[in-house]
Amino acid sequence: MNLFIANLSPASTTKDLQKLFSHYGLVTTVKVIIDHGTGRSKRYGFVEMPSIYEAHEAMVELNNTSFQDKLIMVRESQPTGGWGQRNNRRGMENKRVIL
Repeated sequence: MNLFIANLSPASTTKDLQKLFSHYGLVTTVKVIIDHGTGRSKRYGFVEMPSIYEAHEAMVELNNTSFQDKLIMVRESQPTGGWGQRNNRRGMENKRVIL
């Protein structure tokens, strides 16, 4: 299960998240999202845990808790739908339908 973590401290690293979530079970991937222009954290990230039960427990236990002086939000990550679906949606918004 993929988890989305928001409101991270700018100093939070992948190692910090790995350590925090590993208390609840096996963590397969961790990613803190970095702004490519500035090199700074965008203050959110993703954690993947293979066990749905362990991930759900981590989500319930860690949501709205303090981590590195920030109140973090943890929820299940939702798929974005990929580039094709987003582009098609945008294209449809600008088209007129003539009957």
